[in-house]
Formats: sequence, C-alpha cells, structure tokens
Amino acid sequence: MPVPELPLPRSSLPEAVTHLGADVLGAVAAHARETGTAGTSSGAYTLPTAPAGLPSGPSPTVLPPTAPPATGVRATGASGSGGLERLLRGPHGLGTTGLRLTPREEPTAPAAMGKGRPIPGLYHHPVPEPDPGRVDEVSRRIKAWALDEVSLYPEEWEEQFDGFSVGRYMVGCHPDAPTVDHLMLATRLMVAENAVDDCYCEDHGGSPIGLGERLLLAHTALDPLYTAREYQPGWAASLHADAPRRAYRSAMEYFVRAAGPSQADRLRHDMARLHLGYLAEAAWAQQDQVPEVWEYLAMRQFNNFRPCPTITDTVGGYELPADLHAQADLQKVIALASNATTIVNDLYSYTKELDAPGRHLNLPVVIAEREGLSDKDAYLKSVEIHNELMHDFETEAAALAAACPVPTVGRFLRGVAAWVDGNHHWHQSNTYRYSLPDFW
Repeated sequence: MPVPELPLPRSSLPEAVTHLGADVLGAVAAHARETGTAGTSSGAYTLPTAPAGLPSGPSPTVLPPTAPPATGVRATGASGSGGLERLLRGPHGLGTTGLRLTPREEPTAPAAMGKGRPIPGLYHHPVPEPDPGRVDEVSRRIKAWALDEVSLYPEEWEEQFDGFSVGRYMVGCHPDAPTVDHLMLATRLMVAENAVDDCYCEDHGGSPIGLGERLLLAHTALDPLYTAREYQPGWAASLHADAPRRAYRSAMEYFVRAAGPSQADRLRHDMARLHLGYLAEAAWAQQDQVPEVWEYLAMRQFNNFRPCPTITDTVGGYELPADLHAQADLQKVIALASNATTIVNDLYSYTKELDAPGRHLNLPVVIAEREGLSDKDAYLKSVEIHNELMHDFETEAAALAAACPVPTVGRFLRGVAAWVDGNHHWHQSNTYRYSLPDFW
C-alpha cells in the first residue's frame, strides 16, 4: 500500500505535533467545552479519493458509499491568525463539522436516531442510520464467513449472532470505507475479538482460570510463531483447535493481505494490549477483588475498543505513516477515544451485566463499591467521567489537527471520530442486547 508524501519535513514533525502554542491550546480547550453539546454542528466536508479496491483477495462487491463524493482534504496550518481562526470558528473538534466523516443530519424525531434512546446526559453526536444496502451485504458475508470458513458457533447461538447486528455496527463505524471488502476487514476482526471474549473470558464457557495460556496461544494466530521445524506443525494445527483461534487466524489473514506491514504490526500491538487488559480483569475475578476506580480505569485503557479505531485507515483504503501514528499526541487521542467508547459499553450494558450470573465489573459497579455511592449516583458519575473523556478527546484531536496539518492525519482523526459516533449509535439502538436502568 503506497505511503503518501508528507507535506512537512520529517525532521519538523515531532516539533509540529508536540509544540502547539499555549494560547491556541487554551482557546481550543475553552471553546470545545463551551460548545460541547450533543449534535450541535452542521455542514459537510470532503474526503480524499480512496483506492478502488483491496490489493488482493476476493473481488469486491462495491455498493454505493454513504460518504459524499471524494474530492480531497484542505489542510490549514496552525500558526498565524488563519490557523487560530480555523480552530475557533463555530463548533469544532471531533464530532463537529471540521472533523466529520458523514454529513451531519439533525434528527427531527426520535425515529431519525434509530431504535432505543441515548443515555440522558451522555455527551454524544447523533449520526444517520448506516447505509442499508451495505448493512445487508456485510451481514450476509459475515454470517457466511462465520459458518462456512471458521465454524464459529453452534446452531443454538445463531439468534445471539444475529442480534449482535455486527454488519450495522461496522457500516456505521466506517462510513468512508470504499468497498464492502474493506468493511469486511473490520467486521471479521470484530467478530473474532468477541469470540475470544465470549469463549475465553465471559458467557460461553469463559473462565479466569487458565486464561493466560488460552490468550497467548490465540495471540499466535495474529503474531505468527517462528520456531524449530520439528514443532512448527503442532503450532499450525493448534490454530484450528477452537473457534476463537480459527476466527483470529482467518480474520488476520484477510487483514494482512490488505494492510501495509506497519498497519498489521500496529494491530498486533493493540491486540496484545487488549489481552493484557483481559488478564488484569481475570486476576480480580480470581481474587474476588473490586479494584480502586483508578485501577479499573487503567485496566480499561487496555481492555477496550482500541484495536477497532486503530485500523480506520486500512478500512478506509489508505495508510497513516508509522512515524505519524507513533507520535505521542496521536497515541493520546486514540487512547482517549478508546477509553470513552468503552465506558459507553459499560453504561449501556449495565443492566445486562447485572442480570448475568456472578459479579461483572463495570465502571458504575466499581464506583458504587469503592466510593460508597448508590447505584444511581455511581451510574450518573460514570456518565460524567465519560463526558470528561469525550471533551478531552475532542480538544486534543482539534489541537493535533491544527499542529500537524497532514492530510492523512486529518483523515485518520475523522475516522476515529466516526468510529466513536458509530459505536455509540450501535449501543444506543441495539435494544436486543441493551436496555437502560430506571434512573431518570
């Protein structure tokens, strides 16, 4: 996959990214918080032209994209009055006009937001319903992959698989994907990650006992083992031993064919982070321990959705260069986005987890236990924590977009923002899985 030319000299990139003037940062932060109401933006944007298809793999079924025609991205420097004016005009930040991947539509009725209702007081951005043609095609393909290619689940789990609505989820999170094949890269990985979580950690036979071994062996389906020839066949056979490993192996094979080497290695790194978070939560379960709130939030920076938005460029058909992705400021933006989206999951799945056997740790449960609050007050405080993280995400992303006006950086940030919004929309509208507590 070709790497685009960088409009800034490489030697100047670290300074450009990390040294935004304090006056500009202050203005960005103040404005983001002052105008941070949900759904308060309008207008449209343009995208750079995406490749026609994947570099290899099956011939794509191309359906009409939900994004507007691709005509390029304008980049404006952060220095001088022009850069500051761009930062301060109207609502900005991720989730508003300047960093948005789908044309903004103001819902005129609850039906415009799909089924379900958002959590009262939760800071979020309403988005249009995902393109139904793409949803149907991705849903058809992912079920065929799950049944025919990796034998993912037995017949009695079919209703749960369908109720997950993964096609609608991924189409909503990746509105700039040029083809259905690109969407399938994210969809297979999402299903595989959930298979590991369900079968190794949670509802379908999961247990904290022995989890480390299972995760390590599954991780070798993503990060191949290079060992003595005598033992290579045993490892290769193990990749087909259970549904999670079969799913990981297949999903990663598709991804590697489409991604650049640094994109594939980036995903492996973030999957290792995810598995480390699983192990921390498993340790607390084995010890019957409720962590401190800060400890729980630390775990959630690892056991979170990070592998999903981190591949937004691969799914979009372009590549954010490795040296830009590795910048500390961009890593902070990705971490904040991933942390906020995972607390969204904690909040929407709260009643579902309370009804499940055993004690499931989520942010409201931990706050109630550790800070002596009522269930309602702990839940509402969790909403406030989510909102703080979302505002920080938008402020940091706006500052980074101004400090590093590289087209691929801007597009990647918009892709992460789209994932954040699509993730919320799926949780809000998936009433098969989620319902809200009666706290209002």
